[in-house]
Amino acid sequence: MAEALFQISEPGASRVKHACRTRAVGIDLGTTNSLVAIVDGGRPICLTDDRDDVLVPSVVHYAADGTVVVGAEARDLASRFPRDTIASVKRFMGRGPGDAEATRRLTPYLFAPSGPNANEAVVRFSVTGGTRAVTPLEVSAEILKALRARAEAALGGPLAGAVITVPAYFDDGQRQATRDAGRLAGIEVLRLLNEPTAAALAYGLDKQAEGTFAVFDLGGGTFDVSILKLQEGVFEVKSTGGDSALGGDDFDRAIAHAIIGRLGLGGEIDPGTVRRVLDAARVLKEKLTTESEAAIEIALPDGDRTATMRLHRAEMDALVAPVLARCGPSVRRALKDAGVDASALSGVILVGGATRMPLVRQFVEKLFGKPPLADIDPDQVVALGAAVQADILAGGAGQGDVLLLDVVPLSLGLETMGGVVEKIIHRNTTVPCGATQTFTTYADKQTGFELKVLQGERELVADCRPLAEFSLKGIPPMPAGMARLEVTFTVDADGILRVKAREEITGQEATIDVKPSYGLTDDEVERMLLDSFAHAEEDVKARLLAEQRVEAQGITSAARLAMADAPELLTDADRVAIEAALVALARAEVGNDHQAIRAAVEEVDHASKEFAGRRMNRAIGSGLRGKDVAAVEAKADETASKRDLATRAGSHAGHSH
Repeated sequence: MAEALFQISEPGASRVKHACRTRAVGIDLGTTNSLVAIVDGGRPICLTDDRDDVLVPSVVHYAADGTVVVGAEARDLASRFPRDTIASVKRFMGRGPGDAEATRRLTPYLFAPSGPNANEAVVRFSVTGGTRAVTPLEVSAEILKALRARAEAALGGPLAGAVITVPAYFDDGQRQATRDAGRLAGIEVLRLLNEPTAAALAYGLDKQAEGTFAVFDLGGGTFDVSILKLQEGVFEVKSTGGDSALGGDDFDRAIAHAIIGRLGLGGEIDPGTVRRVLDAARVLKEKLTTESEAAIEIALPDGDRTATMRLHRAEMDALVAPVLARCGPSVRRALKDAGVDASALSGVILVGGATRMPLVRQFVEKLFGKPPLADIDPDQVVALGAAVQADILAGGAGQGDVLLLDVVPLSLGLETMGGVVEKIIHRNTTVPCGATQTFTTYADKQTGFELKVLQGERELVADCRPLAEFSLKGIPPMPAGMARLEVTFTVDADGILRVKAREEITGQEATIDVKPSYGLTDDEVERMLLDSFAHAEEDVKARLLAEQRVEAQGITSAARLAMADAPELLTDADRVAIEAALVALARAEVGNDHQAIRAAVEEVDHASKEFAGRRMNRAIGSGLRGKDVAAVEAKADETASKRDLATRAGSHAGHSH
């Protein structure tokens, strides 16, 4: 094994004042454990508590007297007060009550009903006998307060800010919830940093490594895989994948189900027993990481008897293997998206406590075709990388010039007419980033736009996840196609989305920071991407069909208006030909063949060509009457020079008011 990556704090380090250049810290807000790190003497170190522990268990206990206990002491209270002690809260961050349904299974918590308002559509834990309801954001804030207190004791004063790490596959709602938890804890959040990027940052800076690396991050509640290229101080994420509801907790649940079966605990199980069984499963898992066999005593529900649960490593491996196998598709997709073969990787970095398990390391070696780098403490490397980034952002000079280039995990777009999604920022686009697209109106006299922001890889609105809706009003009534709506999407370094809409003729503007009140469901991210591949061909056909139907409706409306506006210019032959073409178009429009609709549109255009020419000639003649020819030519030149609007032909945003 190679030399240790970083020198970790000496015992009692947090009780010694550190003469740091900055008071910015890095925080790994983990599912099972959390850590806080600083840069001291040019090197990152993790801070310890009075018992010389680096890890802070991510557990919060709410006592009946209003006291809040965090960390190891709270974890010790969990079996006695299972409903008042919240663990693994990260799995509920940014999620709605329906989203978290799968996560609720085999948990002892009592969930409070959600409020009637949209902004209250979040998970709420009922604690202290139902007298108090707390959200995952509030629970996370208590953990962050404990980490802040540890850092302030070590630094001898208040923090200047913190970089908090999040899974790369956290969506907008989960990221925003994490940032809000930091603010609630009294911490200025300098940046949200993806956990795999933090690990690569720490590894690359210490080793002065260059090349393309995979970061396999399997923590207590989330799984991420990222492919990163490290070169001359630039850390570029080429692709990312994962599952925001997959981790060591799922191993614990698989083992717990086996314990329940062996002990014959059928039917309804009381919350205290559920907590004891989950704790026993976790202890067995940790013991079997280094031992081939382990046993633990478990108190039975009657309270008078205990049972011994003995488990061999091979038995545990068989229980957790199906859960671990869920990592495979994400890894293979991330490699494909990055355009990198596993054999071309310079190394595989392990992150997260679950990667200590021999089965996980064997799985990673088989998946990538090479043994993973094992000289990094997987529990600490994320916090250490976050500390390095915090030091840089706060003005530290010890790390040199470093540039982090992360990516957007899922495409972001806007609903257009026909229920089609127009992607504006595509997945795996480097952040921070921005993109602008111009749309126009579909209906005459449309005085506003209703804009729906979506996330996902499919072509139709029904198959993607809505993020936000907002309106832009006050547009003067104009003919269809005259208004010019410029929509700009920007994603900041934290992965937070902002959408701005501006009507160019009037200057009317509207802006929204996308702050959804809930996140993706357990399997939604994985499903969205897999579905986008599986249904790619039919999605394209569905999109083309929707677009051609919109085109058919537009040309039908325009033809009817033109015929009503200038009936004297219509010959009998024109009228018969156009009516016949419109009937054929209406018949094609209700079908499912986009090519047939397109052909029918072209036939309407052909049938009305001479009539349209006569209307154009009359309009030009009317416009030139009494005008100087030279002046008209000059005006035409001026008009031509302004035709540089980046308008996408056939794109229409919003609905008419």
